[in-house]
Amino acid sequence: MCSGYGAAPAPFRTRVRKHMPHTSHDPVLFWDRYKPDRDGPSPAPDVTAFEWTQYEGHGPGAELLGRPGTALELGAAEGREASWLAGQGVRVTAVDLSPVQIERARRWWKDVPGLTFVEAEACSYLRETDETYDAVFSIWGAVWFTDPEELFPLVAKRLTAGGLFAFSHGETAAHLHGRQLMYGKGPGGTEMTVDRWCYSPAAWAELARRHGFTDVRATCLPAPGDQGMGTIVVTARSPY
Repeated sequence: MCSGYGAAPAPFRTRVRKHMPHTSHDPVLFWDRYKPDRDGPSPAPDVTAFEWTQYEGHGPGAELLGRPGTALELGAAEGREASWLAGQGVRVTAVDLSPVQIERARRWWKDVPGLTFVEAEACSYLRETDETYDAVFSIWGAVWFTDPEELFPLVAKRLTAGGLFAFSHGETAAHLHGRQLMYGKGPGGTEMTVDRWCYSPAAWAELARRHGFTDVRATCLPAPGDQGMGTIVVTARSPY
């Protein structure tokens, strides 16, 4: 339901605490522990669709990106959507700051042509690269976990004229706005935190317009049957 549903996928939760003993704030380690291979290297999944939500077959697909020749994914994790898009003939660069996620993605998709995985923090990559892209996208990825005041201008400079910026993330509670801490479990049962930026669709749209993006569209897509957490989906065009 898109009315301020506050849950985040386990084991990650946003909580407010006065005291946080034995807590680590290490984004790389946090994402190294995301979706771990528990019994040795796992095989690549069979990816048959491009998904923006956590619900299989629900909501828009790759058509939201139009027909890009080149694309950049920010916060690609294991690279499912990047591999699917590259399989359609798009030249894709997929960036993630976690060496564990990048190693797994490279192992899984090493035979997919036109697909490159880069271990880097999103803003650092955008500052250092000379490449431009027809589409920059993020699916529950780095856009959710990076200060938009820093990220959005960098994305705008790396888009081709008329290029598309698109991202999605889980719906967050109505009372959360701006930078928040998200919690997860670290080694030995310790708590870990990572920064997350929580905004309503209207607030995301305003941020995008303020940074010069045009044709901005932002919505909250309800969960199937309106039962569970919705997905915020935002698209915008390059200001240049």
